[in-house]
This record gives sequence, C-alpha cells and structure tokens, in this order.
Amino acid sequence: MFTVADGEFPERDDSLLKDIPEGIEIIREPIKEPYLLYKLFIGRGRKEKIHAGFLTEKKKSSLLQNIAVWIRGNFFIPDARMLWIKPSVNNLHKWLGQNKVDALVSTGPPHSCHLIALRLKKLTGIPWLADFRDPWTKIDYYKDLKLTARADRKHHRLEREVISNADAVVTVGKTMQEEFAALVSRDIDCITNGYDDEDITKENVVPDKEFSIAHVGTMVKTRNPVALWQALSELLKEEPEFKNYLLLKLVGKVDVTVQESLKQYGLINNVKFIDYLSHEDVVKVQRQSQILLLVINRTHNAKGVLTGKLFEYMAARRPVICIGPVDGDAAEIINETQCGKTVDYDDVNSLKKIVNEYYMQYLHHKLNASSVNIEKYSRKILTEKLSQVLNRIIR
Repeated sequence: MFTVADGEFPERDDSLLKDIPEGIEIIREPIKEPYLLYKLFIGRGRKEKIHAGFLTEKKKSSLLQNIAVWIRGNFFIPDARMLWIKPSVNNLHKWLGQNKVDALVSTGPPHSCHLIALRLKKLTGIPWLADFRDPWTKIDYYKDLKLTARADRKHHRLEREVISNADAVVTVGKTMQEEFAALVSRDIDCITNGYDDEDITKENVVPDKEFSIAHVGTMVKTRNPVALWQALSELLKEEPEFKNYLLLKLVGKVDVTVQESLKQYGLINNVKFIDYLSHEDVVKVQRQSQILLLVINRTHNAKGVLTGKLFEYMAARRPVICIGPVDGDAAEIINETQCGKTVDYDDVNSLKKIVNEYYMQYLHHKLNASSVNIEKYSRKILTEKLSQVLNRIIR
C-alpha cells in the first residue's frame, strides 16, 4: 500500500486503521502541497482545515479566494497533489525493481494517483487497474475550478490517457461506467461502494425519542434541500405538536446557505449541528435516527452520483429519504432494495406526504425500513468481484 506521509485532509479518523489487515506493508512518501500557501494567501490560520468540495462558511467568498481557486484549477493539474507524482514514480520504480507485485491498483480522486500508476505501467509493464470513486471531468465542481480552455483540454487529455492505458477500469456507478465506455470505446467494470458487515452489529441500539432526521456528511450549497425545509415548515404550521418531536441532526460541515435556509423556514430551533464524528460514532447515529437523509448534489452529473453514504444508510436499516433524480443511479438501488424513497429536488408535496407518513408510523412505534437483498452490497461480496477483475488482467 502506497500513501502520503504528511498529507492535508479535511478530517482524520484513526479508528479506521483497524480495517487494515495485519502484514500489509505501507510505503509512505512525503508530499509537497500548496495548502499552506493557499491558507496564508486567503488569510487562514496554519492549522485550519481545507474543506472538501466548495463549502462556504462565510456569506461572500473573497477576491483572494477566487484568485486562489483559479490558480489551483489552472496550474495544479489534475489536482493539488500533482507535485507528488514525480518523486512517487521515482521511488516506486526503484521499489518495484526489488519487489515483485502481480498488479498495480490506483484509486482516485485525487487523480494524481492514476498518473503515478500510468507512468509506472509504462516503465514496468505491470498490469494496472484504475479505480474511479468519483468522475474526473464530469465531477460536480469541475466547472467551479475556473479553468482556461488550455487547462480544460489538459484535464480531458489526461483522463482519456488513463482510461485508455489501464488494463482494467472500475467505476462505482452505472452512469460513470457508460460515460467512460463512450469516451474511449472500451469495456468498463462497475463495482459499487458498499457497507462493512462489521457495522451491522448485534448490539441493541435505542432509537432516538425524537422524530429525528439525520444527514451525515458535508452539506454544501448544491446539497441544500430547500424543498424539504419547506415541507417541514408547512407541517410545523399544520401539526402544532410536530415541533415537539422534530429533530434535524446535521453531522458534518454545513454551508452558510443551508444555515440561512433553515432560519428562513423557521427550523433552526429544531436543528442539532454536530461538527464531526468518528466512523464508529457515525454508525451509531445512523442506527439511532428515525430517518436518514440523502441529498444528491444538484449539479449536471446528479444522475450518476452514487455516494458510499447510501450503503452505510442501507446497513443501518432505517428508512432513507433521498432527494435527487428519480431516474438516477441512487434511486435505482433504493428502489431495488426498498430501503427508502426518492423524491425530485422541487417536489415539496411528495416530501411533505412521505415525511407525514413516516411521522404517523413513528407515533405508533411502527417506523422501520423494509430493506431486501442488501447482502449483494456488502464489501466482502464486492471485494470478490474486484478480485475477479484483478485475476483477469493478471492472466
């Protein structure tokens, strides 16, 4: 396993280290990243974290911040880890000369990892699997990078080069699979995210006393479920007792636009903001909550967004309300497993009806998820599928 020695991350969760099997050799390479310069440039403290995506904690982004984004998008291609590529290739090439491996596996983003593997493939001829957890040029924030035409062309060229040269390409969703296949006219494998069997414990978890709706993860501007806030606001007016039971649990960073919407719809007193939890605590929150909220980013690639959060929600066996494309990849799996319901972004009436149905079930102690056939999404089964792809390219 190859990773950074001292990288910059939005959050760090050491509880996940237990998932690494004993005997795995971990090679760490120091990395030079522009994040310290970025923080100094926009007036942030050295120890402040850089958030994932484009989360805004202030009402207006500064001119310096916009300039910094332009520099990042046009000079750090494919991402802010680009300075890690050359030294990593050099050191790994030496290591591979002394150690035999059957295959290379690169996972991105960051897509700089794929470029390291691409160069190693050309130098060594070792079979290579490129694993895409998110799209490259079709990722939701791609257009926010303020790219010049030249930078845009370079991103697309590198993307095609990786997809064309890898012996196998794996995506986490059908839409991304189809897009990549059309881009270079080749077979692409789809292996979705999944849940960890160990997260489904036999330990009894006491559900929240409140009618709790929990969202786990960063809630950026494009994930602001305004229609849900409106539906809840109307229910609060129509059902006087509803305000005594409703609890919104937002676990993770929340964009300022979301906070303003909550105030606008009179929901702020029913919200519990939880900044960060370890994975172990997140699992408990998910199992305790009455309803789990999944919001697909309202962006051009929304149909293909299939976050790993859905599968953790599935394992928690609590009803899921998904707000996003009703014909998207996430909706297809939710319908297949019957773990919840998907509603379009602006469908206030359907959201209101669904929440009210769940609320009535909650009052009568009958609120449960009727999930079926979720076993196919366990990581154990999915790892078997990945091993089959690796065996194919090694042969």
